Amino acid sequence: MINLKKIPSMDEILMQEEIQGLMERYKRDYVVDTARTAVAEIRAILRNMNSEIEQKAILTSIINSIKLKAEKTDKGTLQRVINGTGVVLHTNLGRAPLGTRALRHMNEIGRSYNNLEMDLETGERGSRYSHVEDLLQKLTGAEAALVVNNNAAAVMLVLTTLAAGREVIVSRGQLVEIGGAFRIPEVMKLSGAKLIEVGTTNKTYVSDYSQAINEATALLFSAHTSNYQIIGFTAEVSISELVSLGQKQGIPVFLDLGSGIITSLLPNDLKKEPSVQECVQAGTDIISFSGDKMLGGPQAGIIVGKRKYIEQMKKNQLLRALRVDKVILSALEGTLLEYLSAHPEEGIPINKMLIAGQEEMKAKAETFLNILKEELRDLPVLIRNESSPAYNAGENMLVLQVVALEDMVGGGAYPNHKLPGAGVELEFKGMSLEQVAAKLRQGSPALIARRQDNKMLISVRTLLAGDELEIAAMIRDLLLKSQPKDN
Repeated sequence: MINLKKIPSMDEILMQEEIQGLMERYKRDYVVDTARTAVAEIRAILRNMNSEIEQKAILTSIINSIKLKAEKTDKGTLQRVINGTGVVLHTNLGRAPLGTRALRHMNEIGRSYNNLEMDLETGERGSRYSHVEDLLQKLTGAEAALVVNNNAAAVMLVLTTLAAGREVIVSRGQLVEIGGAFRIPEVMKLSGAKLIEVGTTNKTYVSDYSQAINEATALLFSAHTSNYQIIGFTAEVSISELVSLGQKQGIPVFLDLGSGIITSLLPNDLKKEPSVQECVQAGTDIISFSGDKMLGGPQAGIIVGKRKYIEQMKKNQLLRALRVDKVILSALEGTLLEYLSAHPEEGIPINKMLIAGQEEMKAKAETFLNILKEELRDLPVLIRNESSPAYNAGENMLVLQVVALEDMVGGGAYPNHKLPGAGVELEFKGMSLEQVAAKLRQGSPALIARRQDNKMLISVRTLLAGDELEIAAMIRDLLLKSQPKDN
């Protein structure tokens, strides 16, 4: 308890030169609150210590703690992360990284006044949705388009506009739940629409829909099951079959497509999911999809379809609560403009990642290994290759080698599909993998990688330009700090 008496007063702490410097940068109240937190933490530590600590050491610890907390706050909690997982649309890591054009457009629009809701030709008030509607029409072939803040909002807007108080028919096999416990039945209930389930989990036929139609039917609903797959003894109704039924009965068809592919650049094995254009051509009345999945843009809910239905949605009072701002619209416009270019795979980062084959990934992994080799050349690191599979780690702190990997699309798309890839395997000696992973997560930028068989795997598919050099510097720093100190 004698150590507790050595804790300096708050006035003494605040009078320290380094703390005075912090108060020139931050509000006094914030510095005081931070100091109180630091003192409380030090007090808890000292209470459990038996050995006596010098008062000067206690003061130094408090000052350092205050400075570290202030620096951490200054950075913000939302920070850049290097994605070494090989999951292209990693939801926890923000899904699609934006392209240069989208970022440039965001910066230009976000830092200045703009014509968000002004028609510059007439000088009159315009519509914020006009900035992307024409592009979406060109790219998808739809009559009209509307954008809200995410696909869940898009589903809600469609249902409240066209089906509130009426019935919506959906197959039992499509009553999906996606991230964050977002469930189709619950959304239906919240929208005021009445859910009518037809068919069974594994088999649904057109006749199931047809028999459920009555005067109260407002929509025929289909949700593309992109985040799971039912295999075996199954039957499902195609969108063209559903559209044919809807046209015959005079009932609109709404398709929640989820991922939303609008490019033909993807390899054949990724074309098994229907594109937005194909669904429009099939006659689907309303289609919704995400902006930050296969499109490669910002988070947004994109609705395309027949003009008469889109116009009804624009008049729904709920739209104001769901509308997107200038920053999202500028990022989305910049992304869509890339799809009009001759080489959209160059401007949309995820397109390049998804198109890349295993040979390209292996070459990229070899380059990454060479960067690591050069950066760590003066440290005890062993490079293992295919020609010498047997090795003795000896005194080496780290063993590196290029390995084949199976990457994933992510974002709830293509759940069973693997992308043949490659990466670098890191086997640390004298350090637990948990410790290594924790330290790399706490870096700036943070690094998130895979872990398997007590080894770290960094997939090169999801590395962006310059990431390799930063990772090499992070690994070097980690090894230097982990080296045993000479006596």
